Amino acid sequence: MNDRRPFLLRGADLLVSTLVDCGVTRIFSLSGNQIMPLYDACLGSGIEIVHVRHEAAAVFMAEGWAQLTGEVGVALVTAGPGAANAVGPLMSARQSETPLLLLSGDSPRAQDGMGAFQTLDQVAATAPFTKHSARVGSVPTLAHELRAALTLARAGRPGPVHLALPQDLLTQRAEGVPSSSRTAAATVPASERETARLAAEIAEARRPLIVTSGLFSPTRGGDLARRLGQRLAVPVVALESPRGLRDPAQPGLRQRMAEADLVISLGKSVDYMLDFGRATSADCGWIVVEPEDGAGEEAVRNLGPKLRRLIAADPRALAQGLADLPEAGCDAARRDWCARFGRRPAPPAPDETPGPIDSGLLCATLSDVLGADGGETILVSDGGEFGQWAQALVQADRRLINGPAGGIGGALGHAVAASLACPEARIAVASGDGSIGFHLAELETAVRAGAAFVVVIGNDRRWNAEHLLQLREFGPDRVHGCELSGARYDLVAAALGGTGAHVTCRSELRGALRRAFAAGGVVLVNVEIEGRAAPSGEEPEAAETAQPDG
Repeated sequence: MNDRRPFLLRGADLLVSTLVDCGVTRIFSLSGNQIMPLYDACLGSGIEIVHVRHEAAAVFMAEGWAQLTGEVGVALVTAGPGAANAVGPLMSARQSETPLLLLSGDSPRAQDGMGAFQTLDQVAATAPFTKHSARVGSVPTLAHELRAALTLARAGRPGPVHLALPQDLLTQRAEGVPSSSRTAAATVPASERETARLAAEIAEARRPLIVTSGLFSPTRGGDLARRLGQRLAVPVVALESPRGLRDPAQPGLRQRMAEADLVISLGKSVDYMLDFGRATSADCGWIVVEPEDGAGEEAVRNLGPKLRRLIAADPRALAQGLADLPEAGCDAARRDWCARFGRRPAPPAPDETPGPIDSGLLCATLSDVLGADGGETILVSDGGEFGQWAQALVQADRRLINGPAGGIGGALGHAVAASLACPEARIAVASGDGSIGFHLAELETAVRAGAAFVVVIGNDRRWNAEHLLQLREFGPDRVHGCELSGARYDLVAAALGGTGAHVTCRSELRGALRRAFAAGGVVLVNVEIEGRAAPSGEEPEAAETAQPDG
């Protein structure tokens, strides 16, 4: 049964028809009393509901969907505890600058102040993590508030927005309520004069550097960063790792920053990821492009006299204008400067002799197998120490990672979204045995939704990042509390409808990964490893620590 109910036009129907008009085709959701009118309204609407096992996973899926498609990802959760469960991933989406709409059911307005079931000040709960959070006031304003929220999610510095939906508004009749017209995201364009001035300053510098957020990564920005660097003969670095200038995937970046004489920040906050501007020399000038008015206070505070000026403009529009300029010539010194960026850590040599597997060997082998068929590849990497190894060594056309917030546990949600958004892609999910436990039940969601990907667990039986921190900060006699068991995650995957494999030595690894990708569907490969510290990101030779023993 998928026929609409033409004799009813409720607030829920108005909301769903507005979503359809705005191009939404998929919602990630966990059901609950207050939002069931929306489930009913989605019947026959053309919107698919992907029903998840935890509200946080719905938000992670919406984040992954948005990053891969360029659309606003939509998550739908219920009131009270459901809305509270969804809050954590909003921080990740806010810091990764991902356009995302969280819709949450809410207690009826008619019961405000009466102690209603699952009542919660949702706006106060989500406001610190969103660009905009509001409780819809009436059915006549519903469509307008929804369109405005979707527009705001994309505008300026993209990010999550939230609308709380009182249950009685969803069931209230909506005949005669006018639909709201579409609104375009407001941008602050850069003038041709400003674009030309910035290009001239880059040309005059000896060692200029452009830093951007993950919006300019190949996953989200296509080839814009490459074209920009080529036109202006300048390195362009997209920062999206929580380790900032010590990103294991970009070794030596901190040292290169210290040598720059001009840094242009295209929408990248001058925050901890850029060491608050302290990594550059005292005579290095900074030009900061901010997409939103009044958002440059952080740059002023952190850079002090290094800041040459702030430019209020949309970073992507300005970058496009710069990339459309005639290609700049450069001398040998500039070419050498550009060539020092973009180097990846050297992977360990293949080793299939009997013996234990370490993090580096596992990730290097996964990279080889992932790219073996020549088709589109996607890496989904969680955080933690093993995640940093994967981000450093596994090569893919596009990737979804845990992002600047540094949270863990979102990889399975990202993977479900990646498979639904890119069904022809070959997808690898890299997770440690700690982070996989957050949303392991979403393997069942993936199977039910028809997703296909290979999960590779680097299982060192501990929370390795914290274990290493204890060793480093407190000494080996103070290491405790970070141990995990030898849990058989592969058997869990099989029990939830997927396929599992267990790998314990080098000679089994490559064959197991090949079989996993050939199997199709949802496959989890549980690999017992000797956990190592991830490459430091400080030196190009850092990845040599990944060399296996013997």
